[in-house]
Amino acid sequence: MPESAQAALPSAALFPVEPAPVSIRRRLAAFVYESVLLFGVVFAAGLAFSLVLQQRNGYTHHNAMAAWIILVAGAYFVGFWHKGGQTLPMKTWRLRVVGPDGEPPTLARATLRYLAAWLWFLPPLVLHPLLDLSIPHTLALVAFWFVIWAASARFAHDRQFLHDRIAGTRIVAIARQSAAA
Repeated sequence: MPESAQAALPSAALFPVEPAPVSIRRRLAAFVYESVLLFGVVFAAGLAFSLVLQQRNGYTHHNAMAAWIILVAGAYFVGFWHKGGQTLPMKTWRLRVVGPDGEPPTLARATLRYLAAWLWFLPPLVLHPLLDLSIPHTLALVAFWFVIWAASARFAHDRQFLHDRIAGTRIVAIARQSAAA
């Protein structure tokens, strides 16, 4: 195929999608890898915040730091999802987030997906101060909620997590590229 004709193809043709739905186990494995990578992003954002504001202890400006880290994590995810549909862990696991048209999500959809993804953790964390829970009880509640949230995809007709259904996105598998290509 001539290069000019290949350049005219939509990106979906360059990233063939496997027909079978992506397993929940595979998406959770990518989630674990994403968590490890996100730790570095959050650490760097926290360090930059602390250096700029000359923070001497964790209680000084802790609400502003939390807002900063949420903003940086949002920029990380929304930027990668909107630009190409993949973060580094998603590339490793050959996963891609797409909108209804099969293309990477729009900026609005990627932002909505990021905000809705907070539902993985936010509900039990909100209960911590409301019910005056201890940290071990809160962590147990977060773990329980996480399992329930992940299991909910098992019962969805398209096997997508709720934050993807809210945002109108889905996770698809990218087929392996053949060695001849």
